[in-house]
Amino acid sequence: PPQKLVDELNAIFSAFDDIGARHGLEKIKTIGDAYLAVAGLPEPMADHAVACVRCALEMTAFIEARNRQSALKWPMRIGIHSGVVVAGVVGKRKFTYDIWGDAVNIAARVQNAAEPGRVNLSAYAYDLVRHDFRCRYRGKIDIKGKGRIDMYHVLAPAGIHAGIADPEKA
Repeated sequence: PPQKLVDELNAIFSAFDDIGARHGLEKIKTIGDAYLAVAGLPEPMADHAVACVRCALEMTAFIEARNRQSALKWPMRIGIHSGVVVAGVVGKRKFTYDIWGDAVNIAARVQNAAEPGRVNLSAYAYDLVRHDFRCRYRGKIDIKGKGRIDMYHVLAPAGIHAGIADPEKA
């Protein structure tokens, strides 16, 4: 029922708001069951990509734990991209802080190409986090309007190997 769906999304997105705040992310908006957040706005953040991956891993762990206890299971895909955006408020009524730019579109495509339960990175994001996280190259993935771009799955923070028998096959 619609109210059950709204209650579920409220519980999940409220937890995401708390997780994002711990990592310095700013929620931009929710669109249905999608949650759009950014790091480095409104104030620049030198480690914005690392903060996004840490946040994404915590959100993924939250959903996995919730799914083990809940009758309603939520598959979640996370996509992370880094690039230039314009941010601000436009219009006269119902003000909403929003972001625009090609980087926003690419991030949405990276999320669409993600596998459930995985954190998917564009090559730009990977380059910014490769010393902090172990990742697996997925190859060039076709994304709408951009062609084929390099993508990576985050496996674990750098130096952590527990639970991953063969990182290349993870």
